[in-house]
Amino acid sequence: MLANILFYAGFAVSLGIALLYFRDLGDIPQMIMKTKRANIDRFIRNEYTFLSVGFGGWLVMAVTHFGFGAGPGWLFWISTVLTALLVAFTWIYVHIGLRNQKESARFYSIEEAKEFVSPTTQVIVLEKNGVARAHPQSQIMRPHLAGTEEGLEGSNVVMTFCAIANLGLGMTPEVEGEKIELEVLAQHGNNLVLRDNATGEPIQQIYGFRAKDADTTADGPACPLRQSLAMQPWPTFRMTFRGFQKAYPEGTVFLNKPPKNPLLWLLDFAMEMAFVGSIQKHHTEAKPIMQNLENPIDPRLPTKSYVWGVNIGSDATCWTDDFVVSQGNTVNAVVGGQPLVVSWSPLFESMNVWVNDTGADVAEVDIYGKTPDGHQLARSADVKAGLFWHVWAEFFPHTDINRVGDVAAVSTEEAAA
Repeated sequence: MLANILFYAGFAVSLGIALLYFRDLGDIPQMIMKTKRANIDRFIRNEYTFLSVGFGGWLVMAVTHFGFGAGPGWLFWISTVLTALLVAFTWIYVHIGLRNQKESARFYSIEEAKEFVSPTTQVIVLEKNGVARAHPQSQIMRPHLAGTEEGLEGSNVVMTFCAIANLGLGMTPEVEGEKIELEVLAQHGNNLVLRDNATGEPIQQIYGFRAKDADTTADGPACPLRQSLAMQPWPTFRMTFRGFQKAYPEGTVFLNKPPKNPLLWLLDFAMEMAFVGSIQKHHTEAKPIMQNLENPIDPRLPTKSYVWGVNIGSDATCWTDDFVVSQGNTVNAVVGGQPLVVSWSPLFESMNVWVNDTGADVAEVDIYGKTPDGHQLARSADVKAGLFWHVWAEFFPHTDINRVGDVAAVSTEEAAA
């Protein structure tokens, strides 16, 4: 009697944990069902604890079955095979299929990259002191993270990319002098969820800070307990590959070349095919392929519109490229008290956001941040460039759209009148 109770308890624990593991971190279930953020965070924080408990449950089932004849053999073997498949698929998918290159990325010359990257491919760019790196979306889509041990011109910066959000963000993986061990684990809200392996804490890519460091008492948008607990964002911008060639002829390009190991090559080939098919569908249809948004889709813009979002403090706004073009390629605005210039560069097919420290509106700025009178503007590090509207609105639902001027000042003037 006791052996049978233990057998079925072990069966429930082992198979139940395998199913939850697959549901919360396996991505595929989220195409057909909604997964709660709390459940994903639970598995991210306690992945190996849950797997150990699940293995313990299977071990109890095996001992009671073979040692005491408990439970039917067909149930033992079916549950064993199913549990093994669910756990193996999820673990291999997350930890091998999505293995990142945060310190091992290789960058190649533009000439060599031309063989793998078409002229109109969107690339996400990091630049320091004129040294520029391009990350083609098609190349960084699966590894998600790309960086080198030596950094960019001596600065520790990693490009993070989420294909389902169409969002690339450069970040310094450090918090208050402490290294953040980034690993790709999941997605929620159509945005990448990373894990800091040093603490086990989840990190929402678009926020850039660990969940445990969030200020849960603050009203409005999510924010850390103090700003130093967020990873430092790097100015990140987009352009076409041909635009990059014109702007930075000596620049380098990230390429995710196939591995020499035949087993890894086969796994990567299968992963690439699955990614390309699902991401293409996601990018061309209005409905997101992952139904795990916590807010209703904001109808103010078409779901898959590309927006350039800026959030500073509790303020947030975004611009569409067609609006900026309609304004003569330049828009002046204030976000969170910070004057900004949003500019479209037709020759380089790139939209950029600059910090305006001139004290006046700027009528024109080139791709390098120079105004006609020679004043050098700095790129804003607070930009989320070219992500999908529905993702931006999911995390910043209070955002306004295509802001021009200082909304706060206008409101003050209207109140005074």
